[in-house]
Amino acid sequence: MKTFLHLGSDVMVRNKDIIMILDEEIEASTLTKEFFKNMQGEGVIQMIDLKNKRKSFIVAEREVFISPISCQTLRKRIYRVYK
Repeated sequence: MKTFLHLGSDVMVRNKDIIMILDEEIEASTLTKEFFKNMQGEGVIQMIDLKNKRKSFIVAEREVFISPISCQTLRKRIYRVYK
């Protein structure tokens, strides 16, 4: 069974490709800033919605998504599939 997580707009990612979901507040950390700088340099960051405030970062196998949907909402969507 392939299940997908809707990240906002028309963007979906397979659940099994998700490595972690981070709250937007994590960006303040020095390590996180360095990580995102490296990912940006590799061209793998995808901003989902340019109009809305970013609320979470989804690190997947091949991309990092910046989503306007909160971590809590994304978590609920994932767990709803497995119940």
